[in-house]
Amino acid sequence: MTPPDGFDEFVISRSPRLLRTAYLLTHDRALAEDLLQTALARAWEAWSRVQGDPEPYVRRILVNTYASWWRRRWSGERPTGELPEPPAEPDPHSRFDDREQLWRALGRLPRRQRAVLVLRYFEDLSETEIGDTLGCSPGTVKSQASKALAKLRLDETLSPEGALA
Repeated sequence: MTPPDGFDEFVISRSPRLLRTAYLLTHDRALAEDLLQTALARAWEAWSRVQGDPEPYVRRILVNTYASWWRRRWSGERPTGELPEPPAEPDPHSRFDDREQLWRALGRLPRRQRAVLVLRYFEDLSETEIGDTLGCSPGTVKSQASKALAKLRLDETLSPEGALA
C-alpha cells in the first residue's frame, strides 16, 4: 500500500518533535518510540479525513494513546521473594542534578497533570491547544496545571525549603 499524500513528508518533518512529546510523557525512549509509531499508524488510517495542519490531530492521537495505555496497564508494585539490596552509597552527584530530580517529581504527578505540564512548558502549547489535545476545556487545563505546580512546589526533593521559587 502506498502512503497517503503528504504523510511521508509529515512523518519526516514532524516525527522528532512528536517523539520528544512521547518521551516527555513516558520518560522511556523505547516506549516513546512505540507510542509514536502507534499514533502514526492510527493517523495513517485516518489521513484522508485530516484537514489543515495534521500535527495537532496526531498529537491528540499520541496523548489519547498514552492515556489508554496507562488505563490498561497496571504499573503498581509487584511482589517479590527477595528484597533488592540498597545501594552501598548514594551517588554524591545526584543531589546536584536538578533535572533528574525534576524528572522524578514529574513522574510522581498524576498522568493527566504531567501531560498538561509537558504540553504547556515543554511543547509551549496554549491552554486552548492543550484542551483540544486532551479533550477538555481551557479551564480544566488551567486547574490541572495549577494543581500540578502546587504539588511540585511542595515536593521536598526539589528544594531544601520544600518549595519552588
